[in-house]
Order: sequence, then C-alpha cells, then structure tokens
Amino acid sequence: MLRKSYNLFDICVDIFKKNSGFQQYMRIRILFITFFTGLICFSTAQVRELTPEAQISVLTCGSGSDLYTTFGHSAFRIQDSAQGVDWVYNYGTFNFDPPMFYVEFAMGKLFYSLSKQNMPNFLYAYELENRWVKEQLLKLTPIQKNELFHFLENNYRPENRDYKYDFFFNNCATKIPDVLQEALGEKLLFNEGHLEKKYTFRQLIHQNLTTNSWSSFGIDLALGAVIDRTATVKEHMFLPIYVMQQLGNSTLADHDLVLRERTILKSVKMEGKGYFLASPLFWILALLVFVLIITYIDYKNHIRSRILDFLLFFVTGSAGVLLVFLWFFTDHTATANNFNILWVFPLNLIVGFTILRKKNTPIWLPKYLLFLLGSLGLTLILGIFKIQVFSPLAIPLLIMLGVRYLFLWKYFQQQNSLK
Repeated sequence: MLRKSYNLFDICVDIFKKNSGFQQYMRIRILFITFFTGLICFSTAQVRELTPEAQISVLTCGSGSDLYTTFGHSAFRIQDSAQGVDWVYNYGTFNFDPPMFYVEFAMGKLFYSLSKQNMPNFLYAYELENRWVKEQLLKLTPIQKNELFHFLENNYRPENRDYKYDFFFNNCATKIPDVLQEALGEKLLFNEGHLEKKYTFRQLIHQNLTTNSWSSFGIDLALGAVIDRTATVKEHMFLPIYVMQQLGNSTLADHDLVLRERTILKSVKMEGKGYFLASPLFWILALLVFVLIITYIDYKNHIRSRILDFLLFFVTGSAGVLLVFLWFFTDHTATANNFNILWVFPLNLIVGFTILRKKNTPIWLPKYLLFLLGSLGLTLILGIFKIQVFSPLAIPLLIMLGVRYLFLWKYFQQQNSLK
C-alpha cells in the first residue's frame, strides 16, 4: 500500500476543503500559490554577498595552436571558499554554429557572450591545449569586491551577457579594463609609461603570428591601412598580454591594484619547424616560377596561354571583390582603406572572361593592362612610404603579375597593329 506524503500546502488545502465551499477553496489555493511564488522570486532576486575573505583576480592565458586562440585570453576569477565559490567569468564565449557563424563573422555581426564556469573546468581545457595561465590577485576592499562581483553577476543575466564582438575594440581582453573601470570608478588609474615602445595594430597582430603562414598572409590581405597607425597604450590592450602588463602598472586609490602575481599553469615549449612545402611562401614561389616559365614560352612562340590568363584574372578579381565587400558592406572596422585592391583588382573578374576569348579581343585591353601595371607600381609606392604595410609574401605575386601584364600588353599591342 502506497503512503501519501503531505506538505504544508496539502494540509492547509485539506482543512479548507473540509470546512469551506469550493469557491473559498479556490481563493485559498490562489493565495497560497501567489504567496509561495512571491517568496521564491524574492529569494532568487537576492544577490549573494561575498565574504571579506573572498578573492578576485584576473587570469591571462597564453596562445594556442588554432587561429582564434593565437592571441591569448583574459578572464575574471572569483574565489570565496566560505561559500564554495570558485568561478571564472569569461567574456570570450561564442556560439560556433555553422553556417551562421561564418556568415555573422564575415558580416562583422558576430556576438560574444559572458559565461560562468568552475575554475577546474576552465583550467582543464588549457591544460589539454598546453597553454600557460597566469593570475593577478587584485587588492580590493570587501565593498569593492562585492561591487565588482555584482557587476559581473548583472552582466551574466541573459539579457545582458551578449555583446557585439570587435577584434580590436571589444573582445575578451578589452572587457577586463572596461569592467574594472566601470565597477571601481575614478579611483582606478591605468598609469601609462610602462611600454618601452608603442606598436601599430598590424605589428601587434604579427607579434603572435608567423610571417610565413596562411593566417598571417590572409590577415594582411583582408585588413586595411587603418591598422597601420600606432596604437595608444589603452588600445594595446586588445591583446591579453598587454592587459596583464597594464594591470601591473595600475593603482586603486593609494595602492597598487595588483597584490601579487603567480603562474597557475606552465606550458611545455614544443620545438618544431613548420612544414615548408605546406607554407604559402613555397606555393607562391612555385606559382611565380610556373608563370614565368609559361610566359617565356609564350613570348618565344608568339602565343598566349588563355587558360592561365583567365585563372590569374579570375582569382585576383574574386579576391578584389571580397576586399570591396569587407570594406564597404560589413561592420568590420579594420577592413577599411584596404589598398590591396590595387593589385587584386575587382574588375579583373569581368575582364577575365573577356581575355579568355581567342579572337575579337577589345581594343581597350592594352590600355587596361597599362592601368594594371600602374596600379602595381602605386602599390609599391604605398608600401615604401608605409601608408599601408603589405605582406612580404605579396612581393613574388606582384612580380608575377607585373611580368604577365607586361607580356599581355605587348601581345595585344601587336595583335591590334595587325588588324
């Protein structure tokens, strides 16, 4: 026989059901539901307070092997052993959900979120990836600890946790000084002078990249001249390592912000050289040699390899269209004023189909080729005067295109003279 269990609500209801009519029973039921619902809401609305012994620190993590981990990571850590709290507040969480992830990333509309997880789980991922983690313990009063804690908890609410990501100005690293300033107020001073040298945004990016890599080449191709200005001390803090350096040179009221620093995880250096045959330099040089050989053969035999010309124009034109799209039709701030379109020229995409024809080439084609040669020369001038810094891997490509354009100009000049 099953035994029925009663709680306070059931007992009260039974009493009123035995001594009252159905209408009164329903009134009492509604009152109890309203009372207990309000009690639950009131209790959940109360934000817990940290004990005076609680500690708040900033975590800085080393770079990883994947591109999105190349530049490191920053996060807040809150410990309160009296309450069993050891949480990491992580502004670097994103929803990797193809294909929309790639669409949002390309459009510059990618949203990141603040997540909260236990410290052991956070560290486990970095241990697996062989990445170092350093901790800076902040010297805060109990009131300041709770102000920062409540700020993070409020940010973690579903309606507040998402923010529009920007690689240079709104990421997991820039959130650290922004949150500290917002929560701690004017008493927090980020003192300058600790940097021996200031770098441009592009130089800061390359501190974490290998020049002879596809990621480095792609970034230099996609980002414009706007990142070739010198960053301010504050703007250096889009990289976690510079956030760590800045916190070490910051004061709160009359004392240093950082009480002490320590290394939580060490990384084991993996000595290894990249596979040169898979590097962009190898394939670019191979392409250069191939095009030069074909061009020499064409010159000697007074012919033209139409398929080669079509591919060169189609690829450079497609790349140019992509750069125009990134420049004018997305929310990216770093893809503006991209003078790479001078050598990956968008109109080549259309001209490529014209140049594919064996006969009846238009009379304006030689002039267009002279224009392309002038654009290559202008690219070199902009690079020399550092109006925009181009990837050194582009130099062999400029030579290749220059030689081929010059050959085509002479070829079509001769063809037009025979008409």
